[in-house]
Amino acid sequence: MLITDHLNLMGDSPLRGPNFGSGPRFPDLSQAYDPALQNFARDAARASELTLREGVYAALLGPSYETPAEIRMLRTLGADAVGMSTVPEVIALRQLGVRVGAMSCITNLAAGLSAQPLDHSEVEATARRSRKAFTDVLTRWVTSAGTAR
Repeated sequence: MLITDHLNLMGDSPLRGPNFGSGPRFPDLSQAYDPALQNFARDAARASELTLREGVYAALLGPSYETPAEIRMLRTLGADAVGMSTVPEVIALRQLGVRVGAMSCITNLAAGLSAQPLDHSEVEATARRSRKAFTDVLTRWVTSAGTAR
């Protein structure tokens, strides 16, 4: 999934604490994910013949899977996917003025969306099966964005 925006529900920020002058104290995140980089990702997915979904990524602290009630809440808030990473890095990079593009390999259905219990081995197996296609699209994305500079 191409991440087009995020919800930081981790209960923390990588910018908490002293500002060491590495960027604005309160960086603008209204376009945290660069539209031009998103277009390169779409082109890379087409070239890789990969179906690329787009959506809002909700970041939660973990390390546990969400409850069905939390998933219903996240859907109400506009989340399309849930994870335990990515968002702190995006916030820190944006504070530094770095253009950001992000993609997530969706490895399992959320709690309450499947009759099967959540199992981390499913996440690992899906990631292994997706590795080649995901690596291909990421390589095309980085290469095309890098040559366009």
